Amino acid sequence: MSYKSLKDFLTKPLITLCLLAALHTSAMAQLSVAPERTRLLNELQVLLAPSPGGQDVLVKLRVHSGAAFDLAGKAGTMALLGDLLFPDPDTREYFTDEMQGRLAVATDYDSITITMQGRARDFERIIEILRNALVTTPLTPANVSKAREVRTKIIKETSVLPAAVADRAIAARLFGDFPYGRPYSGTVESLERVERADVMQARERFLNPNNSSLVIVGDVQPGRARRALRQLLGTWRKSELIVPSTFKQPSLPDSRTLVINGPADQSVEIRLAVRGFARSDPDATAATLLASVARQRWEKLLPELTRGPVFVRRDAFALPGMFVMGATVDNLLAGKALATARGVVKSLASAPVTSAELEQAKSEVTVAANKERAKPDGLAEAWLDIEAYKLPSIEEQTRALTAISPDDLRRVAARLVDERGIASVVLGNSELLKTQIEQLGKVEVMGEMEPKPDTKPSPSAVSPQTKPLSKPE
Repeated sequence: MSYKSLKDFLTKPLITLCLLAALHTSAMAQLSVAPERTRLLNELQVLLAPSPGGQDVLVKLRVHSGAAFDLAGKAGTMALLGDLLFPDPDTREYFTDEMQGRLAVATDYDSITITMQGRARDFERIIEILRNALVTTPLTPANVSKAREVRTKIIKETSVLPAAVADRAIAARLFGDFPYGRPYSGTVESLERVERADVMQARERFLNPNNSSLVIVGDVQPGRARRALRQLLGTWRKSELIVPSTFKQPSLPDSRTLVINGPADQSVEIRLAVRGFARSDPDATAATLLASVARQRWEKLLPELTRGPVFVRRDAFALPGMFVMGATVDNLLAGKALATARGVVKSLASAPVTSAELEQAKSEVTVAANKERAKPDGLAEAWLDIEAYKLPSIEEQTRALTAISPDDLRRVAARLVDERGIASVVLGNSELLKTQIEQLGKVEVMGEMEPKPDTKPSPSAVSPQTKPLSKPE
């Protein structure tokens, strides 16, 4: 092959993406073998994936209940519980300094996930530290107070970022009082209402072995792992009742675009969203491909979007999540960006997906998935997702992705797109934005009352007013 031919070959985006996908598939082939399953007497599901020859071991435990179960007005309770599993900084420093590993706890709407990585020869010590967190969780008044202070400080530092404000606002607009309408990390106001008794109750209801799954990847033989787990986690008491994820579904969102007055600079945050599918929905993978197609179309129709951050993603949870489009644009482009986003959403159901769009979407999704699964951390997360959401195996998911056709995407888009259920938010200089957005339809400016009607109302009549949108939690 000549130099010119080789250059032309490598510069074709689709072929290059396919090559990258093949390379990632080859790199992860050995780790993608299904793990060995075992279950303790307390019904803790354990997945073992020995990887001889390495020096480290990865232990990842997921509690299958998250911030969706926070009590109304007390968002952040489950996140606070996650913080309190390892409140002593010395424990985290031990993993970092002594074991050259890491310890992290992450909470989202569906789960609390503990990640522990260290030397394989210290496996029993790692499980002992995990046991202490799960069985004798240190929920002292002092620890609860300190954890609340730390989390509140983090929220204060991050919640003022325009992108974060826009993300919270679109979730609140789309879901209202539904659990996904409030931030799983909580707010300053909601955390102030969380008491020690609330965290203790959450621990008793959800932190149980029959509501959890454990993955172990590394140079630890199954026999050794089972002995340590039976000895150290076998006494972890199971719950008599698993609380199901059942919540009253939210009403249709307000169709008006919400305008939020933000920093008086030249940029605007745009968000547009519709309700999505649950993680376990058979069409969830097709919805991921639709997100890629939507981004392709949005950028093609409005190339100026690529000057700043732009995304289209599917946020999937145990219950239906959302399909959201977002971008940071110049304030003079806000109206056009929002109008184009609306057009793209509608086009998903009306304009057939081309073969080129579908192949690019499949390549992007495959490369991203294989890149994550090529790492023990990402592979463990994939296995935990299979357990939590009752998904097919990784191989079956890959085959299903390959088999998706343009007709499948059009059918799924028809399920996804409902003009009555579109929510939109713009954040920026409201004085400049209001005129632009009003040309597209009705607008609500956060904190601004609707003008009184010109006709004089009767003494018994009450002038209609629009209440300011409360700050999303």
